[in-house]
Amino acid sequence: MTVLVKGAGVAGLATALELARRGIPVEVVERRADIGLGASHWAGGMLAPYCEREAAEEIVLTLGLPAADWWDEAVPGLVQRRGTLVLANPRDMADLKRFSSRTSGHRWVGEEEIAELEPDLRGRFGTGLFFPEEAHLDPRKALRDLYEAARQLGVSFRFGEEAGDAGDNVQVVDCRGPQAIGEIEGLRGVRGEMLYLQTADLCLSRPVRLLHPRHPLYIVPRGNGLFMLGATMIETDDNGPITARSMMELLNTAYALHPAFAEARIVDTGTGIRPAFADNVPSIVETAEGFALAGMHRHGFLLAPALAREAAERLKCIYASEKRRTA
Repeated sequence: MTVLVKGAGVAGLATALELARRGIPVEVVERRADIGLGASHWAGGMLAPYCEREAAEEIVLTLGLPAADWWDEAVPGLVQRRGTLVLANPRDMADLKRFSSRTSGHRWVGEEEIAELEPDLRGRFGTGLFFPEEAHLDPRKALRDLYEAARQLGVSFRFGEEAGDAGDNVQVVDCRGPQAIGEIEGLRGVRGEMLYLQTADLCLSRPVRLLHPRHPLYIVPRGNGLFMLGATMIETDDNGPITARSMMELLNTAYALHPAFAEARIVDTGTGIRPAFADNVPSIVETAEGFALAGMHRHGFLLAPALAREAAERLKCIYASEKRRTA
């Protein structure tokens, strides 16, 4: 029995690796010309289960807690375990208190500790929340390394092809993301928009979230003065260019974090459609061909490891049963 994985985004690559680790033959088919050119390409790469719990179900925290260790093992050297800093302007302190009440794994920090954590923010914020156990990585590097790790374990890849009907001896794991909208019941599209800015006038060493009643922002450092800014959540499956409104909102909130962003260069913009269920919690769904890892929403890098392990364990049982039947 061979397992056919449809899609080479973060869910597809994680699933392929977990299957290969269990000795199951795997082939990955991706309709695009390369890996991770969908929503995974535009991800923030924050492994932040505690922060995500603020607006998500408890299972997102539970499944997300082991994610940093999984990535550390899968792609050694890429995970940055520097925590997350959550801030708010004085007029938005109610939002910071609300964020604190809905999350765990943090401590309150004052002006001096904020300056110790991020010297370039000295004097700009008097109070914040620090989540020391959270981590982040560069998604594009992580996907490339994940692809190489899977190849070394014997996973084969076909690019630029649509996955057709599977054969009788093939189990399918559907990791196509938004392509499955309309095919899997309850799946909808949520668009995220982001910017890449570059400036030599600011240095941050960890993701920083700035709370705002209408336009909350996260900024993730990528090194060499490059920062990823995100992300909007717009209820649509329209994958067009970033809107002027979203760009202005992201830039205005970034300026509120630090004025250096006013002179930063915009080096890239992008949008990605993130499939989601009504509760915004990913799930493994049974399909006519096998399984689908569906509804990853904004939790792809955080929850793909847990769902990939679960799918691989299910298929390991099917694989062992098939071997006994044909022995």
